[in-house]
Amino acid sequence: MKTEDSTKDTAENTERTEPGVPTGALAAAGSPPPPDDARARRHDLTAAALAALLVAAAILIGRYVQNRTGTLQVQWPPLLASWDPHLGPGTPAALTMAVLVIAYGPPLAARLPWRGLLATAWAGSTAWVFSMALIDGWYRGVERRLTTKHEYLRVIDRFDDIPATLRDFTNHIVIGEPGNWPAHVAGHPPGATLTFVWLDRIGLGGGAWAAVWCVVVGSSAVLAALITVRVLAGEHLARRAAPFLVLAPAAVWAGVSADGYFTAVAAWSVALLALAATRRVRFPGVAAVGGGLLFGWTCYLSYGLGLMAAVLLAVLVLARTARPVVPFLLGALVVPVAFTLAGFNWWTAYHLLVERYYQGAGGVRPYAYWVWANLACAVLAAGLAAVAGVRRSASYAFGAVRELRTGAGGVRRTGDRAPHAPAQRSAPHAPAQRLALLVLAALVALLAADLSGMSKAETERIWQPFLLWLLPATALLPARTARYWLVASVVPALLINHLLWTGW
Repeated sequence: MKTEDSTKDTAENTERTEPGVPTGALAAAGSPPPPDDARARRHDLTAAALAALLVAAAILIGRYVQNRTGTLQVQWPPLLASWDPHLGPGTPAALTMAVLVIAYGPPLAARLPWRGLLATAWAGSTAWVFSMALIDGWYRGVERRLTTKHEYLRVIDRFDDIPATLRDFTNHIVIGEPGNWPAHVAGHPPGATLTFVWLDRIGLGGGAWAAVWCVVVGSSAVLAALITVRVLAGEHLARRAAPFLVLAPAAVWAGVSADGYFTAVAAWSVALLALAATRRVRFPGVAAVGGGLLFGWTCYLSYGLGLMAAVLLAVLVLARTARPVVPFLLGALVVPVAFTLAGFNWWTAYHLLVERYYQGAGGVRPYAYWVWANLACAVLAAGLAAVAGVRRSASYAFGAVRELRTGAGGVRRTGDRAPHAPAQRSAPHAPAQRLALLVLAALVALLAADLSGMSKAETERIWQPFLLWLLPATALLPARTARYWLVASVVPALLINHLLWTGW
């Protein structure tokens, strides 16, 4: 009987089951396909069914609690949304994108040159997010999103003197202080607001330009994820994940929110560290410093994104090197030092934010519901395919740790072995195991955010930087089932966007 850890699959079987991949390419990459046996597929379906039950329970129990006590502080639990069936100009575009990627995405991802795949993935992700946003119309779905009473653009005029505003920033976080900041400004370090201040300064002011920035930059997170998976787990698995990254259900909330932008900054920090650690760039030291700079900026975009350190640590473990650590940390210190010298104290602001959080909805929303209902939100934003992929990642976890301990599962860095040496025959599932560890590191970060109690509701939006790294797990699903899993993830996203008004 086959098992998920079977090593009987050969490169020849891989080539027979992967049409569109050049002969010998997969064997050269040392990446046999994930096992495709009936028991594994049943486990995938079981995981997806349990996730669907979790969502159903969060809806039913949430409606009961909200109707009885009103303490959930959302109208359509577990999502921050209200019932609002509608169509919009983005409806035909979203449906067309979904059909095209489901029908042609997997074979196209296998055939395109690598750079062509990256360009296509970025364009496809941008089109998908924009089309989902336009289901709500241009004004309501795009132009107005970042100009509501909770958003960053409402305070642009208060940053005329940036140094003075930074020095005074913490005095306006807690409710009750004169001129307290709107919810999103108070809930984030000033780097988030400064982004839109600087856009305004260069002539790209207003909600439309802010939305375009968030969507276009945010969609580049797909490229960062593909590059990271390629250098850590192999090009074959990166290609298999590409259609799922393009059609990410989180597009419902990425279009348009600043969290999509935060996701991209954090993702590029991981990608640059991965390139530096595997020495897949000409100047790995420069890449490490760049990754550090972006991680420092990430921490000044959102207080909770320091948890991305779990994914960064996984990159170093998988690459089996500490070489980039020093330049990365030097880069990471630049942003905190600059803000501190400008008069903004991150730790003081964070403690005041905690006080502000419990002054508002955070102090009313019951932890006992949200600690598990948050995960239902994550299921809707990541999709059922990601759930099945995470299940497969868990099945690889013990083997992955064992391979890392023996040294067989490490990433081969440039110059590590002779060009014609055989490719890791002793560890045929090492690429999948490495990908599994990367995914599980993101899951650990997400669970830490959940247990903290500082993420009660709205996690379908807030957790996008973590959810991005669950999507590559879809590469572990059998290729023959890819289209079915794409449908299973995309259809709920389309229904949510057409049946609900998702607030932010």
